[in-house]
Amino acid sequence: MATQKLYAGAKLRETRQRLALTQKEFAAKLGVSLPYLNQMENNNRPVSTTVVLALAQEFGFDVTELSTGDAERMVSDMREALADPVFVDDMPPLADLRLTASNAPALARAFLALHSAYRLTHERLASLDEALGREDARARPSPWDEVRDFFHYCDNYIDAVDRAAEHFARSGRPDAAEARLSELGITIANSEEGPLRKFDRESRILYLSSRAEPETRRFQMLLQLALLTQDALLEATLDLAKFQSDAARSIAKIGLANYFAGAAMMPYTRFLEAAQELRHDLELLSKRFGASIEQVCHRLSTLQRPGAKGIPFFFVRVDQAGTITKRHSATRLQFARFGGACPLWNVHRAFETPGRFLRQLGETPDGVRYISLARDVSKTGGSFGAPVRRFAIALGCEVKHADALVYADDLDISNARAFEPIGISCRICERTECHQRAVPPLERHLSITPDERGVLPYRVG
Repeated sequence: MATQKLYAGAKLRETRQRLALTQKEFAAKLGVSLPYLNQMENNNRPVSTTVVLALAQEFGFDVTELSTGDAERMVSDMREALADPVFVDDMPPLADLRLTASNAPALARAFLALHSAYRLTHERLASLDEALGREDARARPSPWDEVRDFFHYCDNYIDAVDRAAEHFARSGRPDAAEARLSELGITIANSEEGPLRKFDRESRILYLSSRAEPETRRFQMLLQLALLTQDALLEATLDLAKFQSDAARSIAKIGLANYFAGAAMMPYTRFLEAAQELRHDLELLSKRFGASIEQVCHRLSTLQRPGAKGIPFFFVRVDQAGTITKRHSATRLQFARFGGACPLWNVHRAFETPGRFLRQLGETPDGVRYISLARDVSKTGGSFGAPVRRFAIALGCEVKHADALVYADDLDISNARAFEPIGISCRICERTECHQRAVPPLERHLSITPDERGVLPYRVG
């Protein structure tokens, strides 16, 4: 079998620029000629074995990074954007999209930003929200979407923040956050009413809801601690992100503080070792680290440290309407940026079986097979009559990692018929016979026969 050639020009160029080396200096350290390096950076030649070895030996570079990164998720995002009706007659071939993502990632991001701005403008006009003529109605990504994309394209792993949290957690004390807050002169008080967490800077009192679960209270203490003691680190990370608005920067800062809290509760090395030892049993991990099931799932999706990666998981949270409220994927499967998830995913059925884990073997249209675990994570208000927040989460990975999952032990992963056909969203799904399809795939021609009706009122060409 022929070995697949590795083209990673953009990643090679980014590595050189991060090291502040000229092409001539970089070529000398890699042991190749300047013209050869130039051809590799422009994807005119594949990355040679000599260069791969030199990257590992000279710079300690995780060579698996050459074949992973933004390309697949950018291809998925571009395909979804190009499925918009405005492009319906101009869908470029998949090969062209992959070339753009690999050779011109900045252009791909600019296209996605432009399409997002177009959608925002269209939605404002359609909803008649009185945005016309207002200064703040300019078409640009919402701060929330901008922050979500920041974490999305960082592989949901922020190295500096993760390592700072791991350093803090080295004492291993479950009350480390409370002890550190006490050292800072901060008193923790219970609050019967009001928000989940409130810090009064004048009185130096941190109010935590007495109705919250212990793991939630601990998480909130760590989050406040991050805001108080890691401000310089968080601000430096935000400077690198270059957000377009102060609102996005503020949201991202809270997101980074949340990241610190989760990483401090579940320190990277210790948590990765435990996950491997317990074969990713979510309940056992939850008990060992004093975290909720959702917190454990989210943390598993961040284990992408170069040189010490965990299983690439996807993680998603949806509400009862099917709207995605959290999403991340370190796998080839990428979630729809707009609209809901595929209705055939087991995550939607989790609301029907509260407190139980649902397992699913699924296959996407590209032929990749996954194992998915879903469960409801509804959150009570803590008192009679208080509103209940209802969500469901799903955690999954490619089926090739099944041996490392306790949830796959009695599943027949060798049987092709055991895998349900799932997709991303109906607008870009290639399946022509899906019984649950909501809308036609926009890049396909439809044929309609008035005298014939099948599962769908049309046939996909």
